[in-house]
Amino acid sequence: MNDWPEAWSDDNRGGRYGRGSASAQPEGARVMRQVRRGPAAAPPGQSAYGGGVPQQQSYVNGGYDDAYDSGYNTGQVYGTPGGGGPGGPDDPYNPRPRPNWRRRIKWTALTLVTLLVVVSIGTYFWADSKLNRDVDLSKVIDRPEAGAGTNYLIVGSDSRAGMSEEEKKKLHTGSAEGKRTDSMMILHTGDNGPTLISLPRDSDVEIPTFVGSESGKTFQGTGRHVKLNAAYAEDGPELLVRTVEFNTGLHIDHYVEIGFAGFANIVDAVGGVEIDIPKGGMKDTKSGANFEAGPQTLNGEQALAFVRTRYALAGSDLDRTKNQQKFLAALANQTATPSTVLNPFKLYPTMGAGLDTLVVDKDMSLFDLADMFWAMKGVTGGDGKSMNMPISGSSGGNLVWDEAKVKTLVSQLKNDEKVTVSGN
Repeated sequence: MNDWPEAWSDDNRGGRYGRGSASAQPEGARVMRQVRRGPAAAPPGQSAYGGGVPQQQSYVNGGYDDAYDSGYNTGQVYGTPGGGGPGGPDDPYNPRPRPNWRRRIKWTALTLVTLLVVVSIGTYFWADSKLNRDVDLSKVIDRPEAGAGTNYLIVGSDSRAGMSEEEKKKLHTGSAEGKRTDSMMILHTGDNGPTLISLPRDSDVEIPTFVGSESGKTFQGTGRHVKLNAAYAEDGPELLVRTVEFNTGLHIDHYVEIGFAGFANIVDAVGGVEIDIPKGGMKDTKSGANFEAGPQTLNGEQALAFVRTRYALAGSDLDRTKNQQKFLAALANQTATPSTVLNPFKLYPTMGAGLDTLVVDKDMSLFDLADMFWAMKGVTGGDGKSMNMPISGSSGGNLVWDEAKVKTLVSQLKNDEKVTVSGN
């Protein structure tokens, strides 16, 4: 009786290399039939051991039976479906920690706040560096005592500095040398709402004793009367402030001036300003105004023409000052809209266009400028009020102020009271 399965013998082993082999050549991969052990084969689909032992891999024609899966390919041999393995992402005994959303939200908020602070500080110093603090109010002598609230003298000059010949032609500014004032306004801010008072350029005023802004020389007053805009032409902003304070008795806290080009650039930067042109329209060849009646959006060139027009208006300079107040309030409202403030691609060009061309006093801060801006925005709404300086008549082509009304107006402004005086 031989010991080989299936009645094998040494003879049918053939020539093999190894124990009991008579051949000197190595044997190839030994292919063995599946050896059946234990009970007889069970019917198909059932295990001879009652289903407790998985089916063993069979070798067919020297290869693997594709129907058999050892579990190595899927990772099930490690006990976790999908090959995660112990401690893996899908291991039910060692699950991945849940995200700490509270901590994530806290760090995200902290990052955003830090970024906002950095951007705000950077913007502040950028904007502050652009202010042209060229006016020294300390050169103004014999000044009235300061009252409650804050008074800004806002001046629109006809400065053509930095403008090309093409720009001068386009904006109808001409090429006159030097600087004059096309508009002058006092803006009062306080607890009873802002008040905007236009000072007509043809106002009759007395030039007082003053110290020259450049020479430092004292010029004695002689009782000489001129139009208000002549004070600016004679010795610039310092003499204009001195003249306004002398003739009104009102202390001017800050000075702000903007030229032709700067005004037009600001309007263009905000995308234009909507204004309602009164019935009959407006046409003036000197300013370049040519508007039909009704609401329309004015660009920089058109806006400059609108605020400069006087010859096409029945009230001449008095009507022009009303249009200037109307437009400045509309410009402030347009600039303060979310579409401008929250859009850096519009906000920074607008700030740049304005700050580059503003001339202010040496003590003006960005906070003072912001106060002026928001007060201008509120002039036409709520407790705001806009008016012309009260006029009683004219003398030699100059507009004479109503002394009684001006005295009451100045007293109310000094005490930061509700303004009850009406202007022309």
